[in-house]
Amino acid sequence: MRFERQDAGGYDIHGFIMISRIWHAYTSPDNADAFEALLRDEIFEAIVRRQIAGYHGIELLRRDIAGEVEFTTIMWFDSINDVRTFSGDDYELAVVPPKARQLLARFDVRAAHHEVRKPRG
Repeated sequence: MRFERQDAGGYDIHGFIMISRIWHAYTSPDNADAFEALLRDEIFEAIVRRQIAGYHGIELLRRDIAGEVEFTTIMWFDSINDVRTFSGDDYELAVVPPKARQLLARFDVRAAHHEVRKPRG
């Protein structure tokens, strides 16, 4: 990932473009804390242990909506090839372990991938 400052208002991107992988899952309020704990304590740690080149972390968002709880994960990668290392050749396919599926009411079958055009900060 490399962003070069062009001016005070924007960034000119040269070389690498960071990729953001965004995925949503929904669970009942009764399962929400257990799902969050599973993500934090097992799934996210397992991803880190894989030591995927070009992986730059994951963020977890949570909100209560209409009788269920929505979770959003945002993962950061240097390239689509690094995403493929994480998820396989069909890189948009969601990676949802069986233990997580048991706690979910529904989830995005496919993750969305976006080019980061301006970094945080």
